[in-house]
This record gives sequence, C-alpha cells and structure tokens, in this order.
Amino acid sequence: MAEFDRLSEGIAWIDLSFVERDRTPRWAIEVGIRCHLAGMSLREVSKHLERFGVDRSHVAIHNWVHKADLQPISTVSADQLAVDEKMIRLHGQQFWLYGAVDPYTNEILHVSLYPTTTKQTTRWFLTDLHQRYRLNDVEFLVDDADYLGPVLAEDGYRFRVIRHGNRNAIERVFWEIERRTSSFANSFSNVALETAQNWLEAFAVYHNSRQT
Repeated sequence: MAEFDRLSEGIAWIDLSFVERDRTPRWAIEVGIRCHLAGMSLREVSKHLERFGVDRSHVAIHNWVHKADLQPISTVSADQLAVDEKMIRLHGQQFWLYGAVDPYTNEILHVSLYPTTTKQTTRWFLTDLHQRYRLNDVEFLVDDADYLGPVLAEDGYRFRVIRHGNRNAIERVFWEIERRTSSFANSFSNVALETAQNWLEAFAVYHNSRQT
C-alpha cells in the first residue's frame, strides 16, 4: 500500500461522501480525481488505475469528478483582488470565463462560465463573488476588458485598471485553464455549460490545494 499512500498524499480536500457503493476502493477514486485535475486526461487516468488492478472507464472517472462537487472555498487575505474575463473554446464553441484570484496567495476565489459576455453576466459574476466573500473594502484589479470596469464603476466598487503587477496572478491562472481545456477535449464531450463549470470549480480546488 506504500504506492497508494504516496498517490493519495495531500488530498484531504476531496470529499467522498457521494460514494454509496464499494465497487471501487475509495483510494482509487481519490487518486483518479487528483490525477485528472493534476493534468492527466480521463483516458490516461483510466490506464493509470489499471496498473493497480482497478478497471474503470474514462466515463466513470468523469463522473467521480462531477459527483465530488468540488468548489473553491477560501478567505480573502488581501485588500486587492485580480479579476478578469476571457473567451475560451470548448469543442469549437465559445464560452466566456470569469475569474477572481487573490494576488498574494494565488488562490482562485471564484470562477464562472457563461455562453456570452454582457453587462448582465458580468454583474452576475460580481454579485456572486461579493455574496461569497463580502468584498466591501477590496480593490479590484482589472485590465481594459469590455464590461468589468464599467460595471464595477456603475455598482460602486473600488477598482484600478492595471496591466501588470499583482494582476498577473489572474493571467497565469487563465493561461493554465486555457491550456488544460484545449488539451482535455474529452472532459467536455457534450459541451454542457454545467459540466464545464463543474470541472472549472474542481480545478480551482486542486489549484488552491497546491498554493498552501
């Protein structure tokens, strides 16, 4: 079990309360979720688990990630947050990714995916972010995105337009998300908004676990 212990190290952030049957060992589910979020495709994870006598399909592994319902939970430790919006492609379809990152800890506080970008979708994202973290005294760091600045101004938030410095934290996170989504097309075979959103939140939890 030494190899299993090594693979399972540091994954207390995975809640397996969704497991109702003992068909698959819990350690295998934990390892499968972690390996996928760490960079392996679903099929690569399936083959990896075969080495340990666990025969599960890539669809089963996808379902583990989905059912785990991982969502980023953090605390705002800084007086600034880097926020951005970016178009990404999933199987050729365009979606708009919104994200907020603590520039001091590099933790992802919130990610949301929308089929379009408008003032309304921007306001939905900011409202949800504020409700989660109560950001009355936080300054938002933004670039010249179409809607973030105008909506922040209209709704009375403090913000500063900046291209470098602390705002680079969100750029690095977006770069990694874009790289991963372009590499793992089989994670979004149906291009369902809920499926992609669920994966993004799970990735955020994994990302944050690496920052501590």
